Amino acid sequence: MTGAVWTRQGSRVIQSIQNASSRRSHTALKSEYDVLVIGGGHNGLVAAAYLQKGGLQTAVLERRHVLGGAAVTEELFPGFHFSRCSYLLSLFRPHIYEDLELKKHGLKIYRRNPHAFSPMLEEGVGGAPPRSLTLGSDMVLNRKEIGKFSQKDAMAYGEFNAYLDKLASAAQPLLDAPPVDIIGLTSGSLRTRITAAKTLMPLVKCGLKLGKNIPDFYEIVTAPIMKILNQWFESEPLKATLATDAVIGAMTSPYNPGSGYVLLHHVMGELEKEKGSWGYVEGGMGGVSNAIASSARSHGASIFTEKDVREILVGPDGAAKGVVLTDGSEVHSKLVLSNATPYVTFKKLTPQASLSPEFIKAIDQFDYTSPVTKINVAVDKLPNFLAAPTPDGKPGPHHQCSIHLNCESVEVLETAYKESINGKYSTRPMLEMTIPSVLDPTLAPPGAHVVSFFTQFTPYYLEGKEWTDQDKEAYADLVFDWVERYAPGFQSSVVGRDILTPPDLERIFGLTGGNIFHGSMSLDQLYLARPLPCLSNYRTPIKGLYLCGSGCHPGGGVMGSPGWNAALAVMADMKRS
Repeated sequence: MTGAVWTRQGSRVIQSIQNASSRRSHTALKSEYDVLVIGGGHNGLVAAAYLQKGGLQTAVLERRHVLGGAAVTEELFPGFHFSRCSYLLSLFRPHIYEDLELKKHGLKIYRRNPHAFSPMLEEGVGGAPPRSLTLGSDMVLNRKEIGKFSQKDAMAYGEFNAYLDKLASAAQPLLDAPPVDIIGLTSGSLRTRITAAKTLMPLVKCGLKLGKNIPDFYEIVTAPIMKILNQWFESEPLKATLATDAVIGAMTSPYNPGSGYVLLHHVMGELEKEKGSWGYVEGGMGGVSNAIASSARSHGASIFTEKDVREILVGPDGAAKGVVLTDGSEVHSKLVLSNATPYVTFKKLTPQASLSPEFIKAIDQFDYTSPVTKINVAVDKLPNFLAAPTPDGKPGPHHQCSIHLNCESVEVLETAYKESINGKYSTRPMLEMTIPSVLDPTLAPPGAHVVSFFTQFTPYYLEGKEWTDQDKEAYADLVFDWVERYAPGFQSSVVGRDILTPPDLERIFGLTGGNIFHGSMSLDQLYLARPLPCLSNYRTPIKGLYLCGSGCHPGGGVMGSPGWNAALAVMADMKRS
C-alpha cells in the first residue's frame, strides 16, 4: 500500500459496512404508525425496540444512508472499516443488553486489558527506552508501572480505584431511571403524588449505598478533578492520564469545577458484567447499532434509512401528529420520539409557532460547545512506539489500549485548553489514540490497521472564522507531527485520513456544535436540568412528542439509557390514558 494518501473532508463514504439488505427494511414506508422515531442512533433504536415489544407499531426514520447515528461503521478507504465517530463501548446498560438479546443478534465485544498506555516523550536512561505508564485490571502490574514514577502513588492507586468504584456503583440506580418528578410530587391529586414519590427511589438507593461517602460523592461531582487527584497522587504522568477522562469530549480544564463528574461518568460503565471495562465492537461501533436494529426488527419494528425528516407535524390541538419528510411526503403517527439533539428537535423540526418564546429562549441557552476533532487514519503497518518497541511489527499489549499522547503532565493539558478558548487549536493537542484492528481483524486488510485519534482542543470557529480544508490539513499534519515523535515512521505509514472538526461532526452526524454528548455534561446540564428542568422527564411542551436522545438524562455515552427511559415514559402515559 504505497502512493498518494487519501484524504476525506466529510464527503459521502465509499460504502457502509452494512449492505443494503441489512440497512433497509424489507417493507415499504407506510403512511401511518403508532410511533415514529426520528433518528436511527442507538438510543432511538433502543426506544423503538422496547415500544415495539410493548405492542406499538413503531418505525425509525434515519436521515443518513447508514444506521447508528454516532455509533456507525463506515468504509472510508477500500478495505478499511472505521468506527467513524463513537469508537469505544462501555456505558451500555446491562439490562438492555440482556433484554434485547444483543449477543444473539450478533453483538461481539473485544475487551481490552490493559486499557491505558501513556508513553513519555523523553530520552531513555542508559540506552533504555523512554518510560511509559500502562494501566489495566492487574493491580500488581499497575503498582509496578506507577512505581516508575512514584512508589507512594503506586501504593495509593488501588485504594483510589476502590474509592471511584464505590462512588460509581452507588450512582448506578440514577442511570436507569428518570429524574425525580418534582411537578408530580408538588402538585396534583394524592394518587399523582404517590406515583411521583416512586421516582425518589433511585435517589434513596444511591444515598443508602453511599452512606458515609455522601460528602465524597458531592465533592467529586462538583470539584475540579485536580482537587481530587492532588489529594491522592504526586506524579504528573499518572495525574495527567487520569485527568484525560475528566475532560474527554468536554471544553473544560482539569482545574474547572465539575470536571470531577466527567471522570466519574466515564468509570460508571461495564462490559459483560466486568465493571469499568471498555472494549471494541467487532466490525466497529456499527455492530452495536446493527444488533439493536436486528432485535427491534425481530419484534416487528420497521427501520428505514435515507428518510430525512423536515418537520414534526403538530395538529390544531397542539399535539404531535407525525412528520413531513424532505421529499414532501407525510407519515402520520399517534406519538413521535426525537433522537435528535434538543436544538435540532425544537429549533429545526418543531414549528416555532407551537412553542412559547420563553421556551425557545431557554433552548437557545443549552450549551453544545465541543473541543473535539476526530481523525480516522488508515495505515499500512502497526505504529512502533519508542517507549515500547515492537520492531517485528507484531502487536504488544499496549497497542490495544487507549494510547494517551502529550500526557506527560497536567500542565500540557491545561495549556492545550487555554489555547482553544482563545479561538485557536492547540499547538500540542491532547491525543487519545486507539487501534481497534489489533483485536478485530475484520476492520483492515492483512498487515494494515485502522487508527482513531480523538483530539482536543479545537474550537468550532478558528479565531472567528470557519474551518477551511487547508486548516483541517494543517491541524492533521500537526497531530501527525506529534505522533511521529512517539512513534517514528507513523507518518510514512499513512495511506488515508478522514478529518472531522466540530462543524463536520455537526453536519454529518447531527451533533449540534460537534458535541458528542448531545450537549455539555456540565453540572447545570445534568439530571433535573438535562436538557431543561421542564424537559427532564423526556416529555415536551408538544403533547405526544418525546425526547429520547443523549440530550436527556443521563446524558451522552450512557448508551441506551435515554432511549429506555423515554420508552418507559411513553408506556406510563399510555397506561394513564
